[in-house]
Amino acid sequence: MRSVVIAVAITGSVPRKRDNAALPVSVAEQIESTHAAFEAGASLVHLHVRNADESSSSDPELFAQVQEGIKRHCPGIIVQFSTGGRGRDPSARGSALYLKPDMGSLSTGSVNFPTIVYENSAALIKDLATQMRKWGVRPEIEIFDLSHIHGARRLVDQGLIDDCPHVQFVMGIQNAMPAKEHLLDILVGELKRVLPKATWTAAGIGRHQNSVMNWALARGADGVRTGLEDNIRISKDRLAGSNAELVEIAVRLCAQHDARPAKPQEARAAFRLSN
Repeated sequence: MRSVVIAVAITGSVPRKRDNAALPVSVAEQIESTHAAFEAGASLVHLHVRNADESSSSDPELFAQVQEGIKRHCPGIIVQFSTGGRGRDPSARGSALYLKPDMGSLSTGSVNFPTIVYENSAALIKDLATQMRKWGVRPEIEIFDLSHIHGARRLVDQGLIDDCPHVQFVMGIQNAMPAKEHLLDILVGELKRVLPKATWTAAGIGRHQNSVMNWALARGADGVRTGLEDNIRISKDRLAGSNAELVEIAVRLCAQHDARPAKPQEARAAFRLSN
C-alpha cells in the first residue's frame, strides 16, 4: 500500500461559536487536539494561533508555544505555519517564520472569499518566499486559481523556491474555485506541465471535504487534508467531535484507495524535509 500524507488543519481564523465548540483555540487546546490527530494518523499539522479574545493572531510567542508543545508530544510531525491573511496585518504575516517551522503556507495570488478579498500582492508573495528561503522553511504553495500555478513557476524562475515544490489545491470556497472533479483534472494536468517535479494535495472546504479527498486519492495525490478549519461536520446532521475524528475518516478513505497514512519519516521524505 502506498503511503499518503494526512494533513490536519486544526483551527482557522474564524471565531469559535456554539456550533463549532470542538474547535481548539488556546495553546493547550491546539497541542492536545494535534496530539490526538497525530495518534489517529496525521503526519502534518497546519497552524493558526489566536489571541486571548480568540481573534486571529500573528504573535510569534504564541506560534512558539504551540510549536514547542506539538514537537514534544508528536515526534516527527511536520509543523506548518499559516501565513494566511484573514484578520492579520500583511506586514506581520511572516513574523513567526524565524521560528523555523518545517513548512509555511504560501499563496501565490489573490482570490475572492465570501466576505473579503484575500489579497496577496506580488510584493508580499516575494517577501514571504524570501523569508522562507532565509529561514529554511519549505513552502506549501496554496493554489486557489489556475493562474496561481504560474505564480509558483515565477518564484522558481526567480530562484526563490526550488523546482519541486509542494502544492495544495483549495476547492469549494464560495466565490473562488468550485469543488468540481473535472476542475481538479485541469489543475493537476497544468501542474504536471508547469511544475513536473511538484508534489501535490487538495483541500475541500465544508461539505466538499470528503469528496475532494476521494478525488485526490483516486489521482495518486501525495497527500490529503482534513480538519476543523475546513469543515466542522461529519454529516448534514452531525457535527465533528474533534480533529481526530476527521483524521479517522481520512484514514478510512485512504484504505479504500489502497493507501495508508504516511508515518512521520515517510511524510518528511515525500515533502523533501530533513528528519
